[in-house]
Amino acid sequence: MEFMEFLDRVEIEIIKIIETAGYKTNENGPLCSLSENYVGFFNKKLKTIVICTDNAIKREGYTHQSHKNIDRFERTAKHIKKALRHEAVHVAQECNGGKLIDINKNLSMNPAKNEALRGSKKISGDEEKERQAYILEDKPKLLKKELKKYCL
Repeated sequence: MEFMEFLDRVEIEIIKIIETAGYKTNENGPLCSLSENYVGFFNKKLKTIVICTDNAIKREGYTHQSHKNIDRFERTAKHIKKALRHEAVHVAQECNGGKLIDINKNLSMNPAKNEALRGSKKISGDEEKERQAYILEDKPKLLKKELKKYCL
């Protein structure tokens, strides 16, 4: 899968945890065509995280020929890593019986993510689960710990 080239070690570890828990990752599924703004989805029925690599690449104008343009590569990687981590939070929530996971109540979501939260809420219908995913997508080590706690 192409999105793997954009990941760091911690995201690879997150994928291993979710796979051990019986979930899969996939790339550029049909939901990705809803909007170029979407970079990831979680299909709980299929137990699959879908990364919309093509959308992330288009958003940042990245091409393999422009790999020397570190800025485009880094911005694309940032979108893909955050999308994977965001959707992995939903896996942890599912491993917790479909409920919010127990994290420090003092953790808060970056207000710059309010618009993204509204869009995610339209799809999932659950504002608090989405808020928790936006909080933890920026905390990969904490997310990894929570995945281990709830899914393994």
